[in-house]
Amino acid sequence: MGNSVNYCGVIERIEGHTIYVKVVQQPTCACCHAKVVCATAGGKEQIIETTDYSGTFHASEPVVLEGRDSMALQAVWLAFVIPLALVVSVVLIGTSLQWEESTGALIGLLLLFPYYTILYIFRNVLKKKFVFIIKKINPDI
Repeated sequence: MGNSVNYCGVIERIEGHTIYVKVVQQPTCACCHAKVVCATAGGKEQIIETTDYSGTFHASEPVVLEGRDSMALQAVWLAFVIPLALVVSVVLIGTSLQWEESTGALIGLLLLFPYYTILYIFRNVLKKKFVFIIKKINPDI
């Protein structure tokens, strides 16, 4: 499956139909060029939330989470590219308006607070967009 990203993990807990999976770092992270900005690299543990209505999963069970490649690209745009573009734009506009560099930089950085606040407010909408499919690990393989 060339169009998917897979994470191995262990179910930490289940609340209703929501399953919380603790993601384990994969050995391929050492070769990945994005490991510096990746939330799962560097030995960090991350909890990924997914939904399942089958009722066939239980706590402490090893599973695989599968997501689309496009989700990773969208996440990078929302978390890094758009904020950087906002800051650079404000600095450039400030320079053209003959603001002091420190003023433009400060306003650009302060603009990040409302941006990330908006993302936080729309987190439930984003959760519906960034969906991982949970699969059991086949012990026969």
